[in-house]
Amino acid sequence: MAGKNMDISLTSPKRLLIIDDEANMRHMLSTILKKAGYLVDTATDGTDALRLVDQTMYDFILCDLKMPGMTGMEFLSTARDKLWESTVIMMSAFGTIDTAVEAMKEGAYDFISKPFKPDEVLLTLRKAEERESLKRENRWLKERIRRIQESYSFGNMVGRSPVMQGVFRLAEKVAAYNTTVLITGESGTGKELIARGIHAKGERARVPLVPVNCGSIPENLLESELFGHKKGAFTGADRNKKGLFEEANGGTIFLDEIGELPLSLQVKLLRVLQENEIRAVGDSKTRQIDVRVITATAKNLEEEVTHGNFREDLFYRLNVVCIEVPPPRDWAEDIPLLCQHFINIFNEKFSKDTKGITPAAMKLLQQHQWPGNVRELENVLERAVVLAEEPVLTPEHFPPDLGSPAEPDTVETMFDGFSLKTAQKSLEKQMIIRALTATQGNRTQASKLLEISHPSLLTKIKAYEIDL
Repeated sequence: MAGKNMDISLTSPKRLLIIDDEANMRHMLSTILKKAGYLVDTATDGTDALRLVDQTMYDFILCDLKMPGMTGMEFLSTARDKLWESTVIMMSAFGTIDTAVEAMKEGAYDFISKPFKPDEVLLTLRKAEERESLKRENRWLKERIRRIQESYSFGNMVGRSPVMQGVFRLAEKVAAYNTTVLITGESGTGKELIARGIHAKGERARVPLVPVNCGSIPENLLESELFGHKKGAFTGADRNKKGLFEEANGGTIFLDEIGELPLSLQVKLLRVLQENEIRAVGDSKTRQIDVRVITATAKNLEEEVTHGNFREDLFYRLNVVCIEVPPPRDWAEDIPLLCQHFINIFNEKFSKDTKGITPAAMKLLQQHQWPGNVRELENVLERAVVLAEEPVLTPEHFPPDLGSPAEPDTVETMFDGFSLKTAQKSLEKQMIIRALTATQGNRTQASKLLEISHPSLLTKIKAYEIDL
């Protein structure tokens, strides 16, 4: 290893250029450095040196400051773009602190004053070589870290557990092909993030992905939203409107909660997939489109087909490739990685400096069942980062019931009597309270957990007099 002793022999020859107008100085340095194992070239001035650096990549350059014609500083400034892999050391008999500082600003690594002893030059080169070795090692480590991080992520999702790695590998594979993808999983597991990752890694990434939540748009407006409408098609249609499929032309449309799509629109979607064409409401003509369709659902579509709520032919069209996103309870070993990912995001968002989570708090996070899945974990961490005044999150920064096993609801604890209507209302109320608690009162997110529309949730909250 360099630096362990004063042996100046090099393990591998380095190319070095000496730029000096004095022949004696060039000869003296060449003799010393060749004996030390360097491959040495010489130049009489800056102009001559420019010609050489155009032809050869040098590891080190020893450059005199004062030379006739082009000075050392002028050479440094002119050749800067060509010297990004070269370490430049300036030499001068007229050196000052200001000159040295100016040379460093122009990109020089060091500055030595003439006259100097041979060992002084060799020691300076040795230090420069150690520095370059450290820089190379640093670049290698950064690249290794980048590759490791990439292997543990897909789009904005992270995970190193075998189950999540399997999801990422499948998503990476299908991203390259223009096929329909059905993403399944509980609400809040990150289905849209997988869809966005597939889109970003595919050939259609140049066009923005268009997301649509099929359960949040009223049924009477959904057809117009998806396919557009002509002026006068219905009351209030005072102008032509482009649909979301047309907006996604050339790119990808993501149909979330596809299980909520009404049967009447399932027929129209099937035609889009079969014929690659759409027809706006009130229009007699169809138009061709080129759109990749990715869908997602928290429902079991095969059961929906059995119950007559979802068309079998459409299911098979959508289910060409199915990616199932598992809930956090199936990959608890990834929770520390995911927590750090969210902490980094919230640190930047809120200008905080949270360093991490104590082992005791992390144990609680890993023991928790996360009924709201990743979305719930994200909300809990956001709250903790915002409220914490310390740089490390402790159990006190998280909800008091975190990590405690949930007590199972029983018929006796939920309601009295035998009325099915009463049972249904009691169950709905309990589930709504649970969803609102999991989402910190976020009604939009709660409606997604409950798999009902936002307006429907608001109606039920009012009916059941829920105050959360």
